[in-house]
Amino acid sequence: MLPEPWGRGWNRAEAGTFASAMVAKGALGPPTGIGMMLAAPTILAHGSGELVERYVPNILNGRDGWCQLFSEPGAGSDLAGLQTKAERDGDEWVVNGQKVWTSGGQWADFGILVARSDADLPKHKGLSYFAFPMHQPGVEVRPLREMTGHAMFNEVFLADARVADADMIGDLNDGWRVANTTLMIERASIGGAGAAAPSAAIAGSVAGHLGRPAGSFDNEAVRMGGGGIGHKRVRQFIELARSNGRIEDPSVRQEIARLYTMVEITAWHIGRTRTGNAATGGEGNLAKLRNSDMTRLAREIGASILGAGATITGSHSPTAGDVQELIVFSPAPSIYGGTDQVQRNIIGERVLGLAKEPGPSSSTPFKELLQNPAR
Repeated sequence: MLPEPWGRGWNRAEAGTFASAMVAKGALGPPTGIGMMLAAPTILAHGSGELVERYVPNILNGRDGWCQLFSEPGAGSDLAGLQTKAERDGDEWVVNGQKVWTSGGQWADFGILVARSDADLPKHKGLSYFAFPMHQPGVEVRPLREMTGHAMFNEVFLADARVADADMIGDLNDGWRVANTTLMIERASIGGAGAAAPSAAIAGSVAGHLGRPAGSFDNEAVRMGGGGIGHKRVRQFIELARSNGRIEDPSVRQEIARLYTMVEITAWHIGRTRTGNAATGGEGNLAKLRNSDMTRLAREIGASILGAGATITGSHSPTAGDVQELIVFSPAPSIYGGTDQVQRNIIGERVLGLAKEPGPSSSTPFKELLQNPAR
C-alpha cells in the first residue's frame, strides 16, 4: 500500500484482494516485518529524498531487516517519558540507554530509534528519530522468551553506540511527531483483519534466509506469535467444531458467530479508514482495541472446542498446537503496540474531548519531571 514508485498506491481493499489471490495460489510473499510495516512508510512520510533512496529499496527487496526501538523499561505506556539519550558529537550522535519489547531485534540490520536529544525541552519536544545501525559496538540484543516458547521480543542495550546526523528522520527535536506517524500505522496494522501472503523468510542479513530457495524452507515458516484473527481463524473453528461434535452446541455457535461479526466489522472499519472516510480520527486506536477483544474471544472459543485437548501442545496434539499457541499468546495483543488502557486514554482525550488526568504543565522541561527508574 506504499505510494508509487515504491508501491502501487493501492488501498487496503485492493492490497487484500492481491494477498488473497497469492494465498489461494500458495505463493510465498516477500520477507515482511518491521521494515515493510513501519520503517518504510515512516521514512517515505518524513525522510529526505536521500534517506528514502538509501533505505527503502533494501526494505522492499528484503536485504535489510528492521526493528522498532521505542519502548523502555520505564517508558512503555508513557512513551514520551523515554530516557535513552542521544548526544551530539560532530556529525554523529552518541546513544546510551535501554529499549525493550523490540520485535525481531535479534535479526535486525537497522532500527527506527527514538531518543532524547534535548532534556531542556518538554518531554514531547526534545525527542529525535533516527535510522539506527544495529551492527556496531555498543549494541547488545538479548531475546526474551515468551510463554509460547518463541522469542519474538528482545531487550536492547545501547552503550556509546553511534548514529550519523544524516540518518535523522524528520527535524531535530521533532521526533514525537514522526513517532506518531509510526504508531498510527502500527495500530491500524495490528487491528487489521486482511489477508497476508505467507512468507518463510526473515528479511535482512542476520537470519541467513535470503540466499535459500523458497522451496528449501519445507514449512519451517518463522513463527512470530499466535497468528492473526480473521476469516481463516473463523473457518478453522467451524471445521474444528464439526470434527469433534461441538458444532451443535448453541454456546459454541453463538461465540463463533460473534467472532465472525467482529472480524467483518473490523474489515469495514479499516476499509473506511483507508478510503479516507474516517469518522473519528481514532480509527487506529479503535482497531487496536477490537483486535485485543477478538484475540481474547478466539482464545475462549478455541479452548471451549478443544476441551482438555487445549492443554496439550506439540505437532501430534489437536490442531498440531496451533490453537494452543493462540491461547498462550492471547495476552500479548492487549500489551504490544500500546496497551488497551493507552488506547482508551487516547480515544477519551483526543476523540471524545475528555479532560486529561492532572499532571505537570506540558511546557515543563523534561529534566524537571519526576523520572521513573529504569530498573
